[in-house]
Amino acid sequence: MVTNASAILAAQYGTNPFATVFGTNPGTNSGINSGTLTGMTGGSATLSPTVAARVQQALAGQRGNIDLLNASLTSTQTRLSGLGQLQSALDTFEALAESLAGAGLSTAASTSSRGILTAVTSAAAKPGRYVVDVSQLAQGQVLNSGTQPTAGSMIGSGMAATVKLEWGTLGEEGFQASAGSARTITIDSNNNTLDGIAAALKEAGVNATVVRSNGGYALQVNGKEGATQTLSISVSGDAALAAAIGFDPERPQAGGMTQAQAAQDAIVTISGKEYRNSTNTIDDAIEGVTITLTGKGETRLAITQDSSQIAKNVAAFVDGYNKMSDTLAVLQDGALSGDQALSRVSSQLGALMRIGGAGASSQALADIGLSRDADGKLVLVEIKLKAAIADDPEAVARLFTDEGTGLADRIDQRLGALTAENGLIRRAQDRTTRDLDLLTDRRERLAQSLTAQAQALAQMYTIQEQMGGTGTLLDLLG
Repeated sequence: MVTNASAILAAQYGTNPFATVFGTNPGTNSGINSGTLTGMTGGSATLSPTVAARVQQALAGQRGNIDLLNASLTSTQTRLSGLGQLQSALDTFEALAESLAGAGLSTAASTSSRGILTAVTSAAAKPGRYVVDVSQLAQGQVLNSGTQPTAGSMIGSGMAATVKLEWGTLGEEGFQASAGSARTITIDSNNNTLDGIAAALKEAGVNATVVRSNGGYALQVNGKEGATQTLSISVSGDAALAAAIGFDPERPQAGGMTQAQAAQDAIVTISGKEYRNSTNTIDDAIEGVTITLTGKGETRLAITQDSSQIAKNVAAFVDGYNKMSDTLAVLQDGALSGDQALSRVSSQLGALMRIGGAGASSQALADIGLSRDADGKLVLVEIKLKAAIADDPEAVARLFTDEGTGLADRIDQRLGALTAENGLIRRAQDRTTRDLDLLTDRRERLAQSLTAQAQALAQMYTIQEQMGGTGTLLDLLG
Protein backbone atom coordinates (compact mmCIF):
# COMPACT_ATOMS: atom_id res chain seq x y z
CA MET A 1 0.00 0.00 0.00
CA VAL A 2 1.40 3.43 -0.95
CA THR A 3 1.59 5.95 1.87
CA ASN A 4 2.94 9.04 0.08
CA ALA A 5 0.08 11.24 -1.14
CA SER A 6 1.88 12.30 -4.28
CA ALA A 7 2.35 8.64 -5.20
CA ILE A 8 -1.38 7.96 -5.15
CA LEU A 9 -1.89 9.32 -8.64
CA ALA A 10 1.09 7.30 -9.84
CA ALA A 11 -0.33 4.15 -8.37
CA GLN A 12 -3.76 4.92 -9.76
CA TYR A 13 -2.79 6.05 -13.26
CA GLY A 14 0.78 4.90 -13.86
CA THR A 15 4.32 5.09 -12.57
CA ASN A 16 4.52 8.79 -13.37
CA PRO A 17 1.28 10.67 -12.74
CA PHE A 18 2.44 13.67 -14.74
CA ALA A 19 3.42 11.53 -17.71
CA THR A 20 0.06 9.74 -17.50
CA VAL A 21 -1.81 13.01 -17.83
CA PHE A 22 0.64 14.98 -19.96
CA GLY A 23 2.65 12.33 -21.81
CA THR A 24 5.90 14.18 -20.98
CA ASN A 25 8.12 15.07 -18.06
CA PRO A 26 6.86 17.60 -15.51
CA GLY A 27 7.03 21.27 -16.39
CA THR A 28 7.43 24.20 -14.06
CA ASN A 29 4.07 25.91 -14.39
CA SER A 30 1.41 23.24 -14.08
CA GLY A 31 0.79 19.55 -13.67
CA ILE A 32 1.42 16.83 -11.13
CA ASN A 33 4.87 16.18 -9.71
CA SER A 34 6.43 14.58 -6.68
CA GLY A 35 6.18 17.74 -4.61
CA THR A 36 2.61 18.75 -5.42
CA LEU A 37 1.06 17.41 -2.23
CA THR A 38 3.90 18.19 0.17
CA GLY A 39 2.74 20.18 3.14
CA MET A 40 -0.96 19.59 2.70
CA THR A 41 -1.25 17.64 5.94
CA GLY A 42 0.60 19.84 8.38
CA GLY A 43 3.93 19.70 6.49
CA SER A 44 4.07 15.93 6.03
CA ALA A 45 3.54 14.25 2.66
CA THR A 46 3.17 10.80 4.23
CA LEU A 47 -0.36 9.42 4.51
CA SER A 48 -1.61 6.46 6.42
CA PRO A 49 -2.45 3.34 4.41
CA THR A 50 -6.13 3.88 5.13
CA VAL A 51 -6.17 7.47 3.86
CA ALA A 52 -4.14 6.52 0.79
CA ALA A 53 -6.56 3.70 -0.03
CA ARG A 54 -9.58 6.01 0.30
CA VAL A 55 -8.01 8.65 -2.01
CA GLN A 56 -7.19 6.00 -4.57
CA GLN A 57 -10.71 4.64 -4.49
CA ALA A 58 -12.23 8.11 -4.87
CA LEU A 59 -10.06 8.94 -7.89
CA ALA A 60 -10.54 5.62 -9.63
CA GLY A 61 -13.37 6.94 -11.77
CA GLN A 62 -11.06 9.45 -13.49
CA ARG A 63 -8.95 6.76 -15.14
CA GLY A 64 -11.22 6.49 -18.16
CA ASN A 65 -11.09 10.25 -18.87
CA ILE A 66 -7.30 10.26 -18.68
CA ASP A 67 -6.94 7.26 -20.97
CA LEU A 68 -9.25 8.81 -23.57
CA LEU A 69 -7.43 12.14 -23.47
CA ASN A 70 -3.99 10.57 -23.74
CA ALA A 71 -5.16 8.40 -26.64
CA SER A 72 -6.49 11.49 -28.45
CA LEU A 73 -3.24 13.36 -27.86
CA THR A 74 -1.12 10.49 -29.16
CA SER A 75 -3.32 10.04 -32.21
CA THR A 76 -3.29 13.75 -33.06
CA GLN A 77 0.48 14.07 -32.58
CA THR A 78 1.01 11.02 -34.78
CA ARG A 79 -1.21 12.46 -37.50
CA LEU A 80 0.60 15.82 -37.45
CA SER A 81 3.94 14.02 -37.80
CA GLY A 82 2.54 11.92 -40.65
CA LEU A 83 1.29 15.00 -42.49
CA GLY A 84 4.77 16.50 -42.22
CA GLN A 85 6.27 13.35 -43.75
CA LEU A 86 3.66 13.46 -46.52
CA GLN A 87 4.47 17.10 -47.28
CA SER A 88 8.20 16.30 -47.44
CA ALA A 89 7.69 13.32 -49.76
CA LEU A 90 5.52 15.34 -52.14
CA ASP A 91 7.94 18.29 -52.12
CA THR A 92 10.83 16.00 -53.05
CA PHE A 93 9.03 14.44 -56.01
CA GLU A 94 7.63 17.79 -57.12
CA ALA A 95 11.17 19.16 -57.39
CA LEU A 96 12.13 16.19 -59.57
CA ALA A 97 9.04 16.56 -61.79
CA GLU A 98 9.68 20.30 -62.13
CA SER A 99 13.25 19.67 -63.26
CA LEU A 100 11.96 17.43 -66.06
CA ALA A 101 9.15 19.74 -67.17
CA GLY A 102 9.66 22.02 -70.16
CA ALA A 103 12.85 21.07 -71.98
CA GLY A 104 14.52 19.77 -68.86
CA LEU A 105 13.89 16.18 -69.83
CA SER A 106 16.23 16.22 -72.79
CA THR A 107 18.53 19.27 -72.89
CA ALA A 108 22.21 19.54 -72.06
CA ALA A 109 24.83 22.32 -72.09
CA SER A 110 28.35 22.09 -73.48
CA THR A 111 31.18 24.53 -74.20
CA SER A 112 33.97 24.61 -76.76
CA SER A 113 36.66 25.71 -74.27
CA ARG A 114 37.49 24.71 -70.72
CA GLY A 115 38.12 27.01 -67.80
CA ILE A 116 35.83 29.85 -68.87
CA LEU A 117 32.35 28.84 -67.73
CA THR A 118 30.05 26.02 -66.75
CA ALA A 119 26.34 25.90 -67.58
CA VAL A 120 23.35 23.97 -66.30
CA THR A 121 19.97 23.73 -68.04
CA SER A 122 16.57 23.68 -66.35
CA ALA A 123 13.00 23.08 -67.43
CA ALA A 124 12.72 26.34 -69.39
CA ALA A 125 15.85 25.80 -71.51
CA LYS A 126 15.53 25.67 -75.29
CA PRO A 127 18.08 24.45 -77.82
CA GLY A 128 20.43 27.17 -79.09
CA ARG A 129 24.03 28.19 -79.72
CA TYR A 130 25.77 31.22 -78.24
CA VAL A 131 29.16 32.94 -78.42
CA VAL A 132 30.21 33.95 -74.89
CA ASP A 133 33.06 36.38 -74.22
CA VAL A 134 34.02 36.87 -70.56
CA SER A 135 36.06 40.07 -70.25
CA GLN A 136 35.95 40.46 -66.46
CA LEU A 137 35.15 38.28 -63.46
CA ALA A 138 33.30 39.59 -60.43
CA GLN A 139 35.47 39.94 -57.36
CA GLY A 140 35.44 41.44 -53.88
CA GLN A 141 37.64 44.20 -52.53
CA VAL A 142 40.70 43.20 -50.47
CA LEU A 143 42.34 45.72 -48.12
CA ASN A 144 45.48 45.20 -45.99
CA SER A 145 46.87 47.34 -43.18
CA GLY A 146 50.51 47.92 -42.41
CA THR A 147 52.39 45.31 -40.38
CA GLN A 148 52.39 45.34 -36.57
CA PRO A 149 54.80 43.35 -34.36
CA THR A 150 51.93 41.47 -32.67
CA ALA A 151 48.17 41.19 -33.02
CA GLY A 152 47.90 42.87 -29.62
CA SER A 153 50.13 45.86 -30.39
CA MET A 154 48.49 49.22 -29.61
CA ILE A 155 47.58 51.33 -32.66
CA GLY A 156 47.02 55.07 -32.34
CA SER A 157 46.77 57.20 -29.22
CA GLY A 158 43.99 55.27 -27.49
CA MET A 159 41.72 58.30 -27.54
CA ALA A 160 38.11 57.56 -28.53
CA ALA A 161 37.91 57.64 -32.32
CA THR A 162 34.93 57.24 -34.64
CA VAL A 163 35.41 54.97 -37.64
CA LYS A 164 32.86 55.51 -40.43
CA LEU A 165 32.26 52.69 -42.89
CA GLU A 166 30.51 53.31 -46.22
CA TRP A 167 29.88 50.96 -49.13
CA GLY A 168 29.33 52.21 -52.66
CA THR A 169 30.64 52.45 -56.22
CA LEU A 170 33.82 54.03 -57.56
CA GLY A 171 33.14 55.55 -60.97
CA GLU A 172 34.10 58.42 -63.22
CA GLU A 173 32.55 60.89 -60.80
CA GLY A 174 34.44 59.45 -57.85
CA PHE A 175 33.17 57.37 -54.95
CA GLN A 176 29.38 57.34 -54.54
CA ALA A 177 28.18 55.81 -51.27
CA SER A 178 25.04 53.72 -51.46
CA ALA A 179 22.09 55.19 -49.60
CA GLY A 180 21.73 53.81 -46.09
CA SER A 181 25.03 51.90 -46.17
CA ALA A 182 26.92 53.96 -43.56
CA ARG A 183 27.87 52.38 -40.22
CA THR A 184 30.12 53.59 -37.41
CA ILE A 185 32.24 51.90 -34.78
CA THR A 186 34.26 53.29 -31.88
CA ILE A 187 37.91 52.47 -31.31
CA ASP A 188 39.54 53.51 -28.03
CA SER A 189 42.08 52.21 -25.52
CA ASN A 190 39.93 49.12 -24.96
CA ASN A 191 40.18 47.82 -28.52
CA ASN A 192 42.89 49.75 -30.40
CA THR A 193 44.78 46.60 -31.44
CA LEU A 194 44.55 44.52 -34.59
CA ASP A 195 42.46 41.93 -32.75
CA GLY A 196 40.21 44.59 -31.21
CA ILE A 197 39.70 46.48 -34.48
CA ALA A 198 38.95 43.23 -36.37
CA ALA A 199 36.33 42.28 -33.75
CA ALA A 200 34.68 45.71 -33.95
CA LEU A 201 34.59 45.56 -37.75
CA LYS A 202 33.02 42.10 -37.68
CA GLU A 203 30.24 43.38 -35.45
CA ALA A 204 29.58 46.03 -38.11
CA GLY A 205 29.26 43.38 -40.82
CA VAL A 206 32.77 43.56 -42.25
CA ASN A 207 34.73 40.39 -43.01
CA ALA A 208 37.89 41.42 -41.15
CA THR A 209 40.67 39.11 -39.96
CA VAL A 210 44.19 39.35 -38.59
CA VAL A 211 46.75 37.66 -40.87
CA ARG A 212 50.49 37.00 -40.79
CA SER A 213 52.37 39.52 -42.94
CA ASN A 214 56.08 40.21 -43.49
CA GLY A 215 57.16 38.71 -40.19
CA GLY A 216 54.39 40.42 -38.27
CA TYR A 217 50.62 40.79 -38.30
CA ALA A 218 48.20 42.85 -40.37
CA LEU A 219 44.50 43.58 -40.61
CA GLN A 220 42.82 42.24 -43.75
CA VAL A 221 39.35 43.10 -45.06
CA ASN A 222 37.66 40.88 -47.66
CA GLY A 223 34.59 42.43 -49.27
CA LYS A 224 31.67 40.86 -51.11
CA GLU A 225 31.70 40.49 -54.89
CA GLY A 226 30.42 43.36 -57.00
CA ALA A 227 31.31 46.97 -57.85
CA THR A 228 28.77 48.34 -55.36
CA GLN A 229 30.69 46.70 -52.50
CA THR A 230 33.64 49.13 -52.53
CA LEU A 231 34.39 50.10 -48.92
CA SER A 232 35.46 53.54 -47.69
CA ILE A 233 36.95 53.84 -44.18
CA SER A 234 37.27 57.28 -42.58
CA VAL A 235 38.56 57.94 -39.05
CA SER A 236 38.03 61.00 -36.87
CA GLY A 237 39.47 61.66 -33.41
CA ASP A 238 42.82 59.88 -33.79
CA ALA A 239 45.18 60.81 -36.63
CA ALA A 240 47.50 57.88 -35.94
CA LEU A 241 44.62 55.41 -36.18
CA ALA A 242 43.44 57.06 -39.40
CA ALA A 243 46.92 56.63 -40.85
CA ALA A 244 46.83 52.93 -39.95
CA ILE A 245 43.36 51.78 -41.04
CA GLY A 246 41.79 54.58 -43.08
CA PHE A 247 41.02 54.02 -46.78
CA ASP A 248 39.85 56.45 -49.46
CA PRO A 249 38.70 54.66 -52.66
CA GLU A 250 39.45 57.78 -54.72
CA ARG A 251 43.04 57.81 -53.42
CA PRO A 252 43.92 54.15 -52.78
CA GLN A 253 47.65 54.91 -52.40
CA ALA A 254 47.25 57.85 -50.02
CA GLY A 255 48.17 55.88 -46.91
CA GLY A 256 46.36 53.77 -44.34
CA MET A 257 45.01 50.51 -45.72
CA THR A 258 46.30 49.45 -49.13
CA GLN A 259 44.05 47.89 -51.74
CA ALA A 260 45.25 44.53 -52.99
CA GLN A 261 42.13 43.94 -55.10
CA ALA A 262 39.34 46.27 -56.22
CA ALA A 263 35.66 45.35 -56.08
CA GLN A 264 34.19 44.80 -59.54
CA ASP A 265 31.30 43.25 -61.45
CA ALA A 266 31.48 40.41 -63.92
CA ILE A 267 31.28 41.60 -67.54
CA VAL A 268 30.27 39.10 -70.19
CA THR A 269 29.04 39.43 -73.77
CA ILE A 270 26.62 36.76 -74.99
CA SER A 271 25.97 36.74 -78.73
CA GLY A 272 26.73 40.46 -78.96
CA LYS A 273 24.82 41.63 -75.85
CA GLU A 274 26.76 42.79 -72.80
CA TYR A 275 25.74 41.72 -69.28
CA ARG A 276 27.09 43.03 -65.98
CA ASN A 277 26.53 41.07 -62.79
CA SER A 278 27.66 41.49 -59.19
CA THR A 279 28.51 37.79 -58.95
CA ASN A 280 29.94 35.20 -61.33
CA THR A 281 26.63 33.34 -61.52
CA ILE A 282 24.35 34.59 -64.30
CA ASP A 283 20.85 33.17 -64.60
CA ASP A 284 18.98 35.87 -66.53
CA ALA A 285 20.88 35.98 -69.83
CA ILE A 286 19.64 32.75 -71.46
CA GLU A 287 16.23 31.42 -70.44
CA GLY A 288 16.47 28.23 -68.44
CA VAL A 289 20.29 28.29 -68.29
CA THR A 290 22.46 29.13 -65.28
CA ILE A 291 25.99 30.16 -66.23
CA THR A 292 28.87 30.20 -63.75
CA LEU A 293 31.91 32.16 -64.90
CA THR A 294 35.29 30.66 -63.98
CA GLY A 295 37.77 32.52 -66.17
CA LYS A 296 38.26 35.16 -68.88
CA GLY A 297 38.12 34.37 -72.58
CA GLU A 298 35.77 33.41 -75.39
CA THR A 299 33.90 30.16 -75.80
CA ARG A 300 30.92 28.74 -77.63
CA LEU A 301 27.99 27.53 -75.54
CA ALA A 302 25.59 24.98 -77.02
CA ILE A 303 22.22 24.07 -75.52
CA THR A 304 21.20 20.91 -77.35
CA GLN A 305 18.45 18.36 -77.40
CA ASP A 306 20.17 15.30 -75.98
CA SER A 307 18.20 12.12 -76.52
CA SER A 308 20.61 10.19 -74.29
CA GLN A 309 19.33 12.25 -71.37
CA ILE A 310 15.76 11.11 -71.92
CA ALA A 311 16.34 7.53 -70.74
CA LYS A 312 18.30 8.70 -67.68
CA ASN A 313 15.67 11.23 -66.72
CA VAL A 314 12.76 8.83 -67.24
CA ALA A 315 14.56 6.31 -64.99
CA ALA A 316 15.04 9.05 -62.36
CA PHE A 317 11.35 9.91 -62.66
CA VAL A 318 10.34 6.28 -62.09
CA ASP A 319 12.68 5.92 -59.11
CA GLY A 320 11.42 9.15 -57.55
CA TYR A 321 7.78 8.21 -58.03
CA ASN A 322 8.30 4.79 -56.46
CA LYS A 323 10.11 6.26 -53.44
CA MET A 324 7.21 8.63 -52.95
CA SER A 325 4.77 5.72 -53.29
CA ASP A 326 6.68 3.75 -50.65
CA THR A 327 6.38 6.66 -48.23
CA LEU A 328 2.65 7.00 -48.92
CA ALA A 329 2.15 3.26 -48.34
CA VAL A 330 3.97 3.38 -45.00
CA LEU A 331 1.85 6.35 -43.93
CA GLN A 332 -1.32 4.59 -45.07
CA ASP A 333 -0.51 1.62 -42.84
CA GLY A 334 0.62 3.77 -39.93
CA ALA A 335 0.47 7.44 -39.02
CA LEU A 336 -2.18 8.39 -41.60
CA SER A 337 -4.28 5.23 -41.68
CA GLY A 338 -7.72 6.21 -42.93
CA ASP A 339 -6.68 9.87 -43.35
CA GLN A 340 -8.72 11.79 -45.93
CA ALA A 341 -5.85 14.04 -47.02
CA LEU A 342 -3.64 11.05 -47.85
CA SER A 343 -6.52 9.29 -49.63
CA ARG A 344 -7.13 12.33 -51.83
CA VAL A 345 -3.43 12.66 -52.66
CA SER A 346 -3.19 8.98 -53.61
CA SER A 347 -6.38 9.19 -55.67
CA GLN A 348 -5.26 12.27 -57.62
CA LEU A 349 -1.80 10.87 -58.37
CA GLY A 350 -3.30 7.56 -59.43
CA ALA A 351 -5.67 9.34 -61.81
CA LEU A 352 -2.80 11.21 -63.41
CA MET A 353 -0.88 7.99 -63.97
CA ARG A 354 -3.92 6.29 -65.49
CA ILE A 355 -4.56 9.18 -67.87
CA GLY A 356 -0.94 9.49 -68.85
CA GLY A 357 0.66 12.56 -70.38
CA ALA A 358 -0.28 14.85 -73.26
CA GLY A 359 -3.81 13.44 -73.28
CA ALA A 360 -2.51 9.95 -73.95
CA SER A 361 -3.79 6.84 -72.24
CA SER A 362 -1.75 4.53 -70.09
CA GLN A 363 -1.25 2.44 -73.24
CA ALA A 364 0.95 5.20 -74.68
CA LEU A 365 3.17 4.92 -71.61
CA ALA A 366 3.15 1.13 -71.85
CA ASP A 367 4.36 1.42 -75.46
CA ILE A 368 7.56 3.06 -74.23
CA GLY A 369 8.02 0.49 -71.45
CA LEU A 370 6.29 2.27 -68.57
CA SER A 371 3.46 0.65 -66.61
CA ARG A 372 2.12 0.24 -63.06
CA ASP A 373 2.12 -2.96 -61.02
CA ALA A 374 -0.60 -4.23 -58.70
CA ASP A 375 0.67 -1.98 -55.89
CA GLY A 376 0.51 1.14 -58.08
CA LYS A 377 4.30 1.46 -58.42
CA LEU A 378 5.92 2.21 -61.77
CA VAL A 379 7.72 -0.49 -63.69
CA LEU A 380 10.17 0.48 -66.43
CA VAL A 381 11.30 -1.85 -69.23
CA GLU A 382 14.49 -0.13 -70.35
CA ILE A 383 14.81 -2.07 -73.60
CA LYS A 384 11.40 -0.82 -74.77
CA LEU A 385 12.18 2.71 -73.63
CA LYS A 386 15.50 2.85 -75.53
CA ALA A 387 13.88 1.42 -78.63
CA ALA A 388 11.14 4.06 -78.49
CA ILE A 389 13.72 6.82 -78.01
CA ALA A 390 15.74 5.55 -80.96
CA ASP A 391 12.60 5.51 -83.12
CA ASP A 392 11.21 8.94 -82.11
CA PRO A 393 12.89 10.74 -79.18
CA GLU A 394 10.67 13.81 -79.49
CA ALA A 395 7.50 11.72 -79.19
CA VAL A 396 8.82 10.08 -76.01
CA ALA A 397 9.79 13.46 -74.57
CA ARG A 398 6.31 14.86 -75.34
CA LEU A 399 4.68 12.18 -73.18
CA PHE A 400 6.46 13.69 -70.16
CA THR A 401 6.67 17.37 -71.04
CA ASP A 402 4.71 19.18 -73.75
CA GLU A 403 3.89 22.82 -72.96
CA GLY A 404 2.26 21.94 -69.67
CA THR A 405 0.34 18.87 -70.81
CA GLY A 406 2.93 16.11 -70.35
CA LEU A 407 3.00 13.71 -67.43
CA ALA A 408 5.84 15.49 -65.61
CA ASP A 409 4.13 18.83 -66.32
CA ARG A 410 0.83 17.68 -64.85
CA ILE A 411 2.36 16.05 -61.80
CA ASP A 412 4.41 19.18 -61.12
CA GLN A 413 1.25 21.29 -61.32
CA ARG A 414 -0.82 18.93 -59.17
CA LEU A 415 1.80 18.51 -56.46
CA GLY A 416 2.40 22.25 -56.43
CA ALA A 417 -1.30 22.79 -55.72
CA LEU A 418 -1.42 20.08 -53.04
CA THR A 419 1.61 21.43 -51.15
CA ALA A 420 0.95 25.17 -51.55
CA GLU A 421 0.37 27.44 -48.53
CA ASN A 422 -3.39 27.15 -49.03
CA GLY A 423 -3.25 23.61 -50.40
CA LEU A 424 -4.76 20.39 -49.13
CA ILE A 425 -1.78 19.30 -47.00
CA ARG A 426 -1.27 22.69 -45.37
CA ARG A 427 -4.96 22.99 -44.49
CA ALA A 428 -4.89 19.51 -42.94
CA GLN A 429 -1.78 20.45 -40.93
CA ASP A 430 -3.43 23.65 -39.69
CA ARG A 431 -6.57 21.80 -38.57
CA THR A 432 -4.52 19.14 -36.80
CA THR A 433 -2.41 21.77 -35.05
CA ARG A 434 -5.56 23.49 -33.77
CA ASP A 435 -6.90 20.14 -32.52
CA LEU A 436 -3.62 19.48 -30.73
CA ASP A 437 -3.74 22.91 -29.06
CA LEU A 438 -7.26 22.24 -27.79
CA LEU A 439 -6.28 18.84 -26.43
CA THR A 440 -3.21 20.33 -24.76
CA ASP A 441 -5.40 22.88 -22.99
CA ARG A 442 -7.73 20.10 -21.85
CA ARG A 443 -4.92 18.01 -20.42
CA GLU A 444 -3.57 20.99 -18.48
CA ARG A 445 -6.99 21.66 -16.97
CA LEU A 446 -7.42 17.96 -16.17
CA ALA A 447 -4.00 17.79 -14.50
CA GLN A 448 -4.84 20.80 -12.35
CA SER A 449 -8.23 19.31 -11.46
CA LEU A 450 -6.74 15.94 -10.49
CA THR A 451 -4.08 17.62 -8.40
CA ALA A 452 -6.66 19.70 -6.55
CA GLN A 453 -8.91 16.68 -5.99
CA ALA A 454 -6.06 14.55 -4.66
CA GLN A 455 -4.95 17.30 -2.29
CA ALA A 456 -8.44 17.98 -0.98
CA LEU A 457 -9.31 14.32 -0.51
CA ALA A 458 -6.03 13.50 1.22
CA GLN A 459 -6.41 16.44 3.57
CA MET A 460 -10.05 15.66 4.35
CA TYR A 461 -9.46 11.94 4.96
CA THR A 462 -6.41 12.70 7.12
CA ILE A 463 -8.45 15.06 9.31
CA GLN A 464 -11.22 12.48 9.58
CA GLU A 465 -8.71 9.87 10.64
CA GLN A 466 -7.17 12.22 13.21
CA MET A 467 -10.65 12.94 14.63
CA GLY A 468 -11.32 9.27 15.10
CA GLY A 469 -13.26 8.86 11.88
CA THR A 470 -15.91 11.45 12.84
CA GLY A 471 -14.64 14.35 10.80
CA THR A 472 -16.60 15.58 7.82
CA LEU A 473 -16.07 17.94 4.93
CA LEU A 474 -17.72 20.67 7.02
CA ASP A 475 -15.02 20.18 9.65
CA LEU A 476 -12.38 20.66 6.97
CA LEU A 477 -14.00 23.87 5.76
CA GLY A 478 -14.33 25.22 9.30
